[in-house]
Amino acid sequence: MDLFYSKKGVPNLMSRRQWMKASSSLALTTAAGLPLLAEAAPLFDSILMFVPAAPGGGWDGTARSIEKAARDAGLVGSFQFENVGGAAGMVGLPRFVNQRKGMANALMVGGSVMVGGGITNKSPVTIKDVTPLARLTEEAGVLVVPANSAIKSFKDFEQAIKTNPKAVSVAGGSAGGTDHILLGMMLKAVGKNPREAAYVAFAGGGPANAAILGGQVTAGISGYSEFAEQIKAGRMRPLAVSGTTRIPGVDVPTLREQGMDVTAANWRGVFGAPGINANQRDALLQLLTKMHASPAWKEILQQRKWTDVFLAGDAFAKELATDIAATEVVLKDLGLAS
Repeated sequence: MDLFYSKKGVPNLMSRRQWMKASSSLALTTAAGLPLLAEAAPLFDSILMFVPAAPGGGWDGTARSIEKAARDAGLVGSFQFENVGGAAGMVGLPRFVNQRKGMANALMVGGSVMVGGGITNKSPVTIKDVTPLARLTEEAGVLVVPANSAIKSFKDFEQAIKTNPKAVSVAGGSAGGTDHILLGMMLKAVGKNPREAAYVAFAGGGPANAAILGGQVTAGISGYSEFAEQIKAGRMRPLAVSGTTRIPGVDVPTLREQGMDVTAANWRGVFGAPGINANQRDALLQLLTKMHASPAWKEILQQRKWTDVFLAGDAFAKELATDIAATEVVLKDLGLAS
């Protein structure tokens, strides 16, 4: 009892409170079998990350960024990756649906390209067959040409597609995706039939970069981050961006600024496996919400010039349904779907 009283016999309340607090903490930590200074356990020991595209593209970059942010924040112990590219994700998507059904620790990266790909390819398995978790980013497209191209400005490009669109080959992502749609919209804006587009589809950003730099195509369209390194190095010349405003920190005018009333953006998000229950879905939503709030993710957004459009759970599922319906209309208008 002497511990809790002063020499004058007055109760020492501060000492008692401190002792009780310390004792409670010790009891709780000991009961849990943990050391006093142990760090919080990760939400998931491991995540199976499925990327329905070849390495080096936008979806792969998003998946690797999720891994970095989640591991830096101590949310996940380890990641296992699987890349299966082709047809705007329509080659890989059925594999994810069939092989990951009911798996509580499986994630797949996808986005607007996959919406268009499912419609264009008339795929029996579409983005509707997975579990929507969260929309993460939105990125304006950029139109580029090789640095040594005879096309020096957007007006040069505009004139070229107006004169003979079939002679202007343009590299981009899978057929029916955001890049393809953007080219079709530009052709329509200059009075041409979108079906005349000389569009060259690639399964990943790496091959598309090589084709542009090697002069195998006239131009290229993709999200800015996929071409940023080549642009900074002076190997590619950016002609225009497709957003409603310029990309922060990037001195490239929009299509609208240059007289063409066309805008388009590419969103990317994360999906869970089909057949997971409500608790498993909520656990994945908690992981993505915490990852999104982490300093590491905020830094990635800034570095990659990605716009933060985080939308999770039911709100994202509702927005996705609206986007699918709108994309069907656009593809039919552009002659890219029946």
